[in-house]
Amino acid sequence: MNFPQYRPCRLRQSAALRALVRETELSVSHLVLPLFVREGREARRPIGSMPGQFQLSVDEILKEARQAFDLGVPAVILFGIPARKDARASGACGIVPKAVRALKRELPELLVIADVCLCEYMSHGHCGVVRNGRVDNDATLPLLAKAAVAYADAGADVVAPSDMMDGRVAAIRAALDRAGHIETPIMSYAAKFASAFYGPFREAAESAPKFGDRRSYQMDAGNAEEALREVALDIAEGADIVMVKPALAYLDLVRRVKDQFGYPVAVYNVSGEYSMVKAAAANGWVDERAVVMEMMTGFRRAGADILLTYWAKDIARWLR
Repeated sequence: MNFPQYRPCRLRQSAALRALVRETELSVSHLVLPLFVREGREARRPIGSMPGQFQLSVDEILKEARQAFDLGVPAVILFGIPARKDARASGACGIVPKAVRALKRELPELLVIADVCLCEYMSHGHCGVVRNGRVDNDATLPLLAKAAVAYADAGADVVAPSDMMDGRVAAIRAALDRAGHIETPIMSYAAKFASAFYGPFREAAESAPKFGDRRSYQMDAGNAEEALREVALDIAEGADIVMVKPALAYLDLVRRVKDQFGYPVAVYNVSGEYSMVKAAAANGWVDERAVVMEMMTGFRRAGADILLTYWAKDIARWLR
């Protein structure tokens, strides 16, 4: 139809009309709040590069999770900071299970997701076992599987491998099933890119690699077809939800993953995306609320069903 018979602006004349015909909805039910848990009590350590975010002891995690849950946020995802690091990631089975048990005891209806990676627990900061200066993919798989089972044993509702080792979803699925956790879903960081947007997270999780980088196992930013192969592999190995990470610079892949596979798709609105908006808002250059809500709507429009974001509590308030 052509102007003047068809006038798209007719349906933009009021807030009520715009809401009535809106194609993409954003709701609190899509949100997951990332939380960083460390040892101690009454610990609330600010993360300098991520204003408003903290490393929290278990008692403080309970307070933060309660606030989020009371606002309607249905889920949290946990990252652990151990008291001690070593070359076998022994701490991976320590602080996170402790936090999971506390959360499920105090907030049984809260969905608790446990990130499964080894970088925070390794003395060298890489996501797997290092041999002769390189990450040994196959030697890492049993450690990832052991951690995933420990989280499920503690009561985690979902385990989320983020390491990008080949074959890790199959190893975790097999280990969970052997341990009797056949109902525990896997949310796989299926297409996780080696990204400059992760910088502040390295401070938050104290997980910066002591040498080299993670480009030998995380994906190259230019590769879209490879990302689709990675997603297909994880689905074939038993992933129930697949993730694209980061979110903002990879929305083309979110759309392609959703269209091609039809699986539940998550995105992680990562630390660098958060910190950039926070910095711009602090300088008065952008309206934080408006920018955040536009980004979240963009993630949903691209096909994301699940939004991991540090703004989860704020968004829940803004949606009220």
